[in-house]
Amino acid sequence: MITIQIQESDFDHNYVYHQLRQAAPGAGAIVTFTGLVREFSEQGDIQHMELECYPAMAKTTLQKIITEASNRWNILACMVIHRTGILHAHEQIVFVGSAAHHRQAAFDSASFVMDYLKTEAPFWKKEVSSNGTHWVIAKASDQQARKKWVK
Repeated sequence: MITIQIQESDFDHNYVYHQLRQAAPGAGAIVTFTGLVREFSEQGDIQHMELECYPAMAKTTLQKIITEASNRWNILACMVIHRTGILHAHEQIVFVGSAAHHRQAAFDSASFVMDYLKTEAPFWKKEVSSNGTHWVIAKASDQQARKKWVK
């Protein structure tokens, strides 16, 4: 089962975890990651972030990423939720959950999905900080994290 949601509204971590668990009754491990909006950046204190995307393109890209993860680790279920709109510090921005027969496959697949999401998925983030507004670009550390998965 692959679930991809792009939405403005917040999500309930417990609820989506239980959805993932129900979708993969034979799982021996479920790994989840929830990303939060930081309250600071190199540009200063973040007042809020504005996230945009083209949903059809983002869903297609995420589908490819999850399919690749599934092929590599034979995962039973994967769920990605990414929010758009105006988000403030400490709000949830992204959820990645992966269920597999074994823990290492669950950990690796969730990490793979998040690393590729950060570098490949077409989400545009604008930070509004105490020092002005700027678009967030991919960090070298994100690109480096992604490289470890290249065969």
